[in-house]
Amino acid sequence: MHRVHARRASRARPAIGFVSQPEPKTIGHFARGRQLVAGNFLFSGSLTEAKGTSIWDIAADNAIVADELQGCAWLDDLAAVGDAKARACAQDWVWEWINRYGRGRGLGWTPDLVGLRLIRWIQHGFFLLRGQEKDASAAFYRSLAQQTIFLSRRWSKSQHGLPRFEALTGMIYAGLSLEGMERHVDPAVAALARECSKEIDDTGGIPTRNPEELLEVLTLLTWAVQALTEMDRQPPAPILTAIARITPTLRALRHADGGLARFHGGGRGLDGRLDHALAASGDKTRPGEGLHMGYARLSAGRTSLVADAMPPPTGPTSVNAHASTLAIELTSGRRPLLVNCGSGRSFGEEWRRAGRATPSHSTLCIDGYSSSRLGPPSRLAASRQELLVDIPQNVVAEFSTLHAGRRLEMSHDGFRLTHGLTHARTLDLAVDGRGMVGEDLLTTLTDLDKQKFEVAVDQSALQGVQYALRFHLHPDVDATIDMGGAAISMALKSGEIWILRHDGHAQMTLEPSVYLENGRLKPRPTQQVVLSGRTMAYATRVRWSLAKAQDTPEGVRDLVTDDMMEPDID
Repeated sequence: MHRVHARRASRARPAIGFVSQPEPKTIGHFARGRQLVAGNFLFSGSLTEAKGTSIWDIAADNAIVADELQGCAWLDDLAAVGDAKARACAQDWVWEWINRYGRGRGLGWTPDLVGLRLIRWIQHGFFLLRGQEKDASAAFYRSLAQQTIFLSRRWSKSQHGLPRFEALTGMIYAGLSLEGMERHVDPAVAALARECSKEIDDTGGIPTRNPEELLEVLTLLTWAVQALTEMDRQPPAPILTAIARITPTLRALRHADGGLARFHGGGRGLDGRLDHALAASGDKTRPGEGLHMGYARLSAGRTSLVADAMPPPTGPTSVNAHASTLAIELTSGRRPLLVNCGSGRSFGEEWRRAGRATPSHSTLCIDGYSSSRLGPPSRLAASRQELLVDIPQNVVAEFSTLHAGRRLEMSHDGFRLTHGLTHARTLDLAVDGRGMVGEDLLTTLTDLDKQKFEVAVDQSALQGVQYALRFHLHPDVDATIDMGGAAISMALKSGEIWILRHDGHAQMTLEPSVYLENGRLKPRPTQQVVLSGRTMAYATRVRWSLAKAQDTPEGVRDLVTDDMMEPDID
């Protein structure tokens, strides 16, 4: 039905022209824009080198890349270059879209993609229209209006959450900016206010618990508020309240290096997007005590830690969720140390499934089991992807203050169903941030748990239930086995050295791992520290510590940025 309404909208001949045009709010990358002009197309980890080729002719069989192209975020990068060649590429590709898809044919006709495309076209309108003939300008305005009409008829069929925020924000932008489209503004604003009340909970979280997705929601809301304010319209209270709830939550999920914690399919966020969104919100509220969208945060000195301390999403919202309960990420200064592998979505379905499993996170798993399992494909989920099932039912997190720092105590029962075991994790962060002591406990709580555990031990030929406590390292960390195998030394590019030790009850090894990062051509190889063993008792405890080496200075001037070290694509 999207295609049907797209074709109907293409027959409209509305009034054309801008009433007003918002200034570009998006942040482009000069280097990426230069590569686009040179014919190097890098989208969602897929690189196509085809100088002189239209952007619409690349990766036609890759749905992820196709969606990224149809949202037209690449306009930000071309605008960041801003010269005649970049403008010519932008104009050629936009008008080619109008000729190929503008009559409701082909890809890109879903409410969320149309909303994103409208925002980009309107924000970069002057950049695109400069030097264009009257007929080309008329075709551009007509396409904008036709897409707005499509949105007015189909936004309600978009999925709740981020896709609907994208559709409604695009409709608001178009209604405020285009002649004859102002009648669509009030319905879109009212719908956006209802969506904020429904989707943004009291803690400033969203049902998917994806931090990067929450950042995109905040970005869209701030754009909508700014567009309304510039036209002397008062944004509804639910939208302003949602922004006020989201901003402290995102601050709690921001590591010391400025990137977001990578959980439940989310990445670090585009460079500068988080700081820009927080500044645009105008809200300077700091995160309070307790959980934020189900995540616990400890920070001291240069060190920040974020832990997943809540059950994962369920039902259709779990389509991209991970079995990451009690997993942690830790950053020192602007250098990540402990990470989760991340979402492998852009590298194919096998990597995506692997990234969702518990062994791909910095936490404990047993016998290769995840704390939640992937169920069969669901008709309710987008693209019939697997939802999470058998998730932990009881997840607990408590904070306390120690004489020399802060303590976080967590537990989950995700292994009770299969092995009768509950995983408890205690983390003590020193007041100066230079050290952390951890304890991971596997225990039975009831007689029924003991019976299930005994069955699991019997099935292992009385060898015990195998467990593995994993600490995935960022690719920039240089790890080596030290002290005759009793410790792992980890050197950061800032010059800091961290050392991981344990109590000797587990076997410590340094093993290969991967870092799954959207935008890369392939997974980045890295390492992981693994503390493994077998449990035969009703309670097994593993104690470990992570601390800076004594010779690491209190303050390290970390002036080299990652983009200085990333070579351009040849």
